[in-house]
Amino acid sequence: MLRHEFQPGKLVAGFFLTVAGVTYAGDAGGAWETPWFAVIPVVTVGLCLAGAVAFLTHAVRRRRAKPRSSDVSA
Repeated sequence: MLRHEFQPGKLVAGFFLTVAGVTYAGDAGGAWETPWFAVIPVVTVGLCLAGAVAFLTHAVRRRRAKPRSSDVSA
């Protein structure tokens, strides 16, 4: 089985899109009434938060991957 690196930005995006899907499924099933525009803020906030998390993850991984010049002794 191939291993891959953990990408928390995709996890956050998937969570918010799942919430949007469950919201519309509940409306379609008659469990509650959801206005057509109610999911737009959920998806927008979720995608913005996922982008911020992905940016921070990339920055942390790039910083950890840099070789430290103080460790090298001449």
